[in-house]
Amino acid sequence: MQRHRKKTGMPIRLWAVLLWLLVWQIAGTAAGQPIFFVTPSRVLARFLALAVNPAFWGAILYSSLRIVLGFVLSALLGGGLALLSSRQRRAEELLAPLMLVIRAVPVVSFIILALILFSSERLSVLISFLMGLPVFYQNTLEGIRSADPLLEEMAELFRIPPGRRFRYIVLPQILPYYEAALLTAAGLCWKAGAAAEVIGMPDGSIGERLQQAKVYLETADLFAWTLGIILCAVLLEKLSLQVLRAAGRFLARMP
Repeated sequence: MQRHRKKTGMPIRLWAVLLWLLVWQIAGTAAGQPIFFVTPSRVLARFLALAVNPAFWGAILYSSLRIVLGFVLSALLGGGLALLSSRQRRAEELLAPLMLVIRAVPVVSFIILALILFSSERLSVLISFLMGLPVFYQNTLEGIRSADPLLEEMAELFRIPPGRRFRYIVLPQILPYYEAALLTAAGLCWKAGAAAEVIGMPDGSIGERLQQAKVYLETADLFAWTLGIILCAVLLEKLSLQVLRAAGRFLARMP
């Protein structure tokens, strides 16, 4: 069966990125205020300088473990709750207000409330989980609802077992929506998780380094750490997509 991927927006072109970096470089050089308007060349130089420091990788690892954990939990629970809601109308009605609240409430409100209840070390796990949960839930539920009913009728007619029906009929139709959720949630989880660390400031985290850069007006450091966050989010997107597609191929080959 041919599977159509859900489009996730215009791809990023290298020429467009280079053009904006050139504009940024020219504007930063013309401004002549390195504290307030740092150039991309200086950001890259500072990033490379930080990258040779073991403390840099320690902070990356500290934050990555927690944010990725929240991301994975949201992916698993969001997809599982969507499957439940697709089968049980009452479950969907029960979860609808919860998902609405999670989407509507500002991230900073969740962060402040969570700081009252949890330690700052676990804060980024919770916040990244909350930001990813409604994305996975809604996309997966949409994918299930968009499944071709004729294929379901065919499965009923030929009495295909539920396991094979899910692998060969339901799963190929859900995967494009789930992939779109991965692309959206990876960036959201990293942004929200980093924001949580900036406020909670757990020792050895990226958020702590961002806060220090702000306090001491180290603008190049601020952009360098932000570049690190962007690269981590992109890496999470790529790896999670590869894992998802590999899992889909494995399930398709199962007897």
